[in-house]
Amino acid sequence: MDEKSLFIGFDHIGINCNTSTDAADNAVLINTLFGFDVIDGKDSVYAGSAIELMKDGDAGRGTFGHIAVATGDIHEAQKHLEEKGFEFDPDSVKYDSKGRLIVVYLKSEISGFAIHLLQK
Repeated sequence: MDEKSLFIGFDHIGINCNTSTDAADNAVLINTLFGFDVIDGKDSVYAGSAIELMKDGDAGRGTFGHIAVATGDIHEAQKHLEEKGFEFDPDSVKYDSKGRLIVVYLKSEISGFAIHLLQK
């Protein structure tokens, strides 16, 4: 499988905010700018579907946040990147309610952002 068919593309960016108030305020600001819906969640506030504002920056991965890259086959995508020499953090994996892998982070950051694969 080649990269163009393996990786669907950018899914969302997560931005580490200092507090839940900062996350909410920034989501409202983005809503004011662009009209993106504000969706409050347990650990983050979304502004639209592609901007995730983390409520506790210290708890979020990455120095500044994270970038999610969507894939149709997370296992193949992980294998492909490992064959290129990239390592994944085994403590970062998340599973859905059926036990299927849906998230895994690379060990290294790019410009202060953690990178994770997201099963779509």
